[in-house]
Amino acid sequence: MIYKINSLEYNVNIVGSGPPLLLLHGFTGSLATWDPFIPKFSTDYMTISVDLMGHGQTDAPTHPERYSIENAADDLVELLNQLNVEKCHLLGYSMGGRLALMLACRYPARIQSLMLESSSPGLKTDRERRERVESDAKLANFIEQAGIEAFIHHWENIPLFQTQKRVRLEEKARLRSLRLQNSIRGLANSLRGMGTGAQPSLWTCLPTLSMPILLITGALDTKYVSIAKQINEQVKRAKLAIVDDAGHTVHFEKKDRFSKLVLDFLHQFKEELF
Repeated sequence: MIYKINSLEYNVNIVGSGPPLLLLHGFTGSLATWDPFIPKFSTDYMTISVDLMGHGQTDAPTHPERYSIENAADDLVELLNQLNVEKCHLLGYSMGGRLALMLACRYPARIQSLMLESSSPGLKTDRERRERVESDAKLANFIEQAGIEAFIHHWENIPLFQTQKRVRLEEKARLRSLRLQNSIRGLANSLRGMGTGAQPSLWTCLPTLSMPILLITGALDTKYVSIAKQINEQVKRAKLAIVDDAGHTVHFEKKDRFSKLVLDFLHQFKEELF
């Protein structure tokens, strides 16, 4: 279903009833990222999956500034307002996890619990951010010059995603098909406006968060294991789950384990056992 949010059309899929669970995909993804999990999640929760700005069937604005992570968070809160959702559980993967963390920092009263898969609070120093902005700008230019197919071929072969190669061929084909459905402008401007370098550092926000937080990372993704451990040390009510034999995309590589982690966390919280 299409929702008009702050002058943009957002594609949103809502399934089930119960406590709201907002699902945010990663860069090059779409709300279809969560399709394998919706049947289980929607048994006890109202799942709200969203094509984020510049992805899937949601609008891809012309100006990169519109894609800022603050604007994206404001859009999601407006969506919650339109759905009459006062508070929600929130799950985000990678880019969607950075956005989820921004949402929790910017609107903590709206987030009942927070689940971050392979996510980062951003870069700590101005130098790191400048270097990443330059790197993301080059990648955005590559998308515009080479096109979607060439970019997706490049993207699925970067070191971060090497562990995906062990997944069944039909699963990899489905993932590639979903990635190819995105637009050149949407992906390029998403990198420019909401890339890791463009977003403010959220490390100082972490100690202020009081909601229960689940951190999920793959044991083979050593960079994000380290980041998750650092987050775990700074937030008050966190659980850290490091999944054996998985890389950056735990939800893709270890679907059953990922689903169990999420549901066990939510059920614990629901029963006030956290």
